[in-house]
Amino acid sequence: QSGPLVSIGLISFTAVAQFAPAMLGGMYWKGGTRVGALVGLTGGFLVWAYTLFLPSMAESGWFTAQFIEHGPLNIWWLKPYALFGVDNLTPITHALVWSMLVNVGGYLTLSLLRQPTVLEHSQASLFVDVFKYEEGKQPQNPAVMWRGSTSVENLRSVLGRFLGPGRAGRVFAQYAKTRGLTWTSASDADPELVGFAEKQLAGVIGAASARVTVASVVKEEPLSLKEVMDILDETSQVIAYSHQLEEKSRELEKATAELRQANEELKKLDRLKDEFISTVTHELRTPLTSIRAFSEILSDNPNLDMGKRLEFSGIILKESERLTRLINNVLDLAKIESGNMEWTLSAVDIRELIKDTVTAMTTLLHEKHIQPELDFPESAPVVRVDRDRIMQVLLNLVSNAIKFCRPENGWIQIQVQVHRQTVQVNVSDNGAGISPEYRDIIFEKFRQVGDTLTDKPQGTGLGLPICRRIISYFGGEIWADNRAAGNGATFSFTLPFNYQPDAAKNSSNHSAL
Repeated sequence: QSGPLVSIGLISFTAVAQFAPAMLGGMYWKGGTRVGALVGLTGGFLVWAYTLFLPSMAESGWFTAQFIEHGPLNIWWLKPYALFGVDNLTPITHALVWSMLVNVGGYLTLSLLRQPTVLEHSQASLFVDVFKYEEGKQPQNPAVMWRGSTSVENLRSVLGRFLGPGRAGRVFAQYAKTRGLTWTSASDADPELVGFAEKQLAGVIGAASARVTVASVVKEEPLSLKEVMDILDETSQVIAYSHQLEEKSRELEKATAELRQANEELKKLDRLKDEFISTVTHELRTPLTSIRAFSEILSDNPNLDMGKRLEFSGIILKESERLTRLINNVLDLAKIESGNMEWTLSAVDIRELIKDTVTAMTTLLHEKHIQPELDFPESAPVVRVDRDRIMQVLLNLVSNAIKFCRPENGWIQIQVQVHRQTVQVNVSDNGAGISPEYRDIIFEKFRQVGDTLTDKPQGTGLGLPICRRIISYFGGEIWADNRAAGNGATFSFTLPFNYQPDAAKNSSNHSAL
């Protein structure tokens, strides 16, 4: 089944006609809304396409006969020329009737269900009443005209308060030019000019508020109760809209501040990352250079005396150990932060662990001529921790104390204090101490603090961040401070007796992030 062929001109005319309800409603009806117009236009165009456009395309041969007769585009069973059984109309009339019915119905229904916004109401006031005035004639509805009197200068002054003096002057000049008028500041304004000024204000402050503002300079009858209610209604809408704008503005300011802070943090991390890479690269190059140089000497001089060979071999061994420590620090930090570190828990006497640490550092202590002081209580409860990781913390703290204590008369003290729920370890030295601004950042990733005397960074800056993450994993705390008596710094950490692995791990991961 197929209907008669329809010319493309009539199809286009039916499509263009879908704009008529929204256009006419916008010019003659103040209650029309944007949502209603969009729903009406969408529904009208869909019905037009269903009842006219697609059938016409099918009849013209745009779709192949195979798809029309047997394929998925067989549309004739949908009866596009006979909606709801109405088959006594021509295709154009049929499509126009049903599409306009849906268009106008959607426009009216949605407009009546939704109140116009303040902006829509102001725009409607500018357009709807435009045909009520004709130059040189009285309006058909006298109630909408002003029946008072005022001067042109008063109207210009009122308009200037809201539009600005310059814009108000241009508006009045354009009005006089289009109508061929000439007036002075003392000239009386006719009702048409007063109505024109009201429309200009309505686009800025709303129709009801504009009428009250103009009424302040025009001698006219008192406001009616309906006009007062309109003013209150518009004012409440403007206030609500203003509150929404203020709330959105605060949200945008908050989001902007958060983004700015996040951007600063990213810049800071990027800068620290570059510094870290530069430091690690330097630390890697130094031992590798020494190992290669002395290895070449030993290779090129097979007859070198045994004393020199032993000396150079010792240097190679020392630099290899240094290189291994650096790589292990980087790997340990990555494992801890990714949650892949393996922890082996056991009951540990912290006093015995400190003695083992001092024994492991004997060679370095003798080189610096340092005799460490151990201050232990008579008894101390054992803690359930990973022995090797806590020893790694102690080795790092003692190594730092040896590194930064005085070159002559160096002094180191390791103290154990037992509290009600924790055991505390203090590692003190008699070096130059730590500046107050560095006490927190020395435990951060990629941060390195130089010697306070030479301002030269020592090490890679990874040891203390690793110590903080190990202590945090076991539910403890670590911090640094200057000694109360004299020069020097004290690094302290605590370990709880009642360590719970799961809870401590979650807390540590959160802290590390």
